[in-house]
Amino acid sequence: MDDSDTGASDDDLGDSATKGLSPNRDSGLNREDKKSSNLGESNRNHKFSEHNSLVSEGILAGQRIAKISVVTLVSIGIVEILTGYYSGSVVATADGLDSISDAVISFIVLLGLRIAHRPADKKFHFGYHKVESFAALMAAIGMVAIGIVIFYNSYQALIHPHEIRQPVLTMIVLAAAGGISLHRAFQMRNIANKYNLLSLKTDAKNSIKDGSASVIGFLSVLIASQFGFLQMDAIGGMIIAGYIFSVSYISLKRSSLILVDSWQNPTLTEIIKQHTEQKQFRIGEGLEQSQTKVKVRSVLLRPAGMVSQAEVHIEVDGDKPLKDVEMICLQVEMEIRSKFPDLERISIIPHSSIAKPIATQSTSFRRWISVPDILHQHRQQQQQQQNQKREQGK
Repeated sequence: MDDSDTGASDDDLGDSATKGLSPNRDSGLNREDKKSSNLGESNRNHKFSEHNSLVSEGILAGQRIAKISVVTLVSIGIVEILTGYYSGSVVATADGLDSISDAVISFIVLLGLRIAHRPADKKFHFGYHKVESFAALMAAIGMVAIGIVIFYNSYQALIHPHEIRQPVLTMIVLAAAGGISLHRAFQMRNIANKYNLLSLKTDAKNSIKDGSASVIGFLSVLIASQFGFLQMDAIGGMIIAGYIFSVSYISLKRSSLILVDSWQNPTLTEIIKQHTEQKQFRIGEGLEQSQTKVKVRSVLLRPAGMVSQAEVHIEVDGDKPLKDVEMICLQVEMEIRSKFPDLERISIIPHSSIAKPIATQSTSFRRWISVPDILHQHRQQQQQQQNQKREQGK
């Protein structure tokens, strides 16, 4: 502890050097250490509580925009389907079906966000966060199915083209639908990016696709009616189907990787390891108080929807008492949590520095053996050596 920490003057330091620290002064130093430790811990807890409130706020905001999305898309879809039926436009009907399917997808996302907000219980010990990713996966599968239907109907219209009966009305409906869909989609994307909601990001991309599809439909009807290229109406439907496939592929990939615990940011593992090993952690009390560093053996990360979870294996002196090991683990957890608030659950697993890694034959990963394992292997080696000596003596 330096002079600035204790607030001691030069005379005080001289007296301490000749006479030693008094009990009152020592207890004062301990109180200052405890105050600073409690202050740091309260700051870390404040950051963690802020992150939890941000997650809850994001889920509620996502639910609100998803409700608006369902109502808007159903309304747009019904109007476009009626317009397509009345005018005979394939692209208007396809865009209407696309809007209805997007409404169903938004409803699935809404259910996923509501379930993800539930706390952990006896059946789901780690919470319901992955339900949000599962909802995104179901939404993407639904997009693929709708894309196949739209592509098939557009292909039939391409083989048997026909004239659009009310092109002006069809273009007005498609233009209005595109403007409303894009406005709502950008609102949804801002909320999804702010709170890192995967299912809402999927829904936002889907809504942007829906608005863009309406613009494509408008241009298709314009070319088909004004330039006499009747097949353009069917081609516009095929373009919409292809756009649906591209968006659904990205959503399928991201949600599937999260559900199988695939971590896509390997550099974060090394950052957590280096940050932890550079810090010093306080152990002991009073005059026996000291600072120590820990060695990080491995950092295992897994995504869980909006949040992530970490398992950090550290190496500590095997001779330290249990309370010191617990204190080190707690400090390591709070340090990582304050630096990386997106990690909701952090498990610190201590290992004795006496243990050493061995490589198994069936995998390239390394596992750690404990002291009893080492002693057992040592006894086996001694027994083998004794058996070899007996055979040589015979």
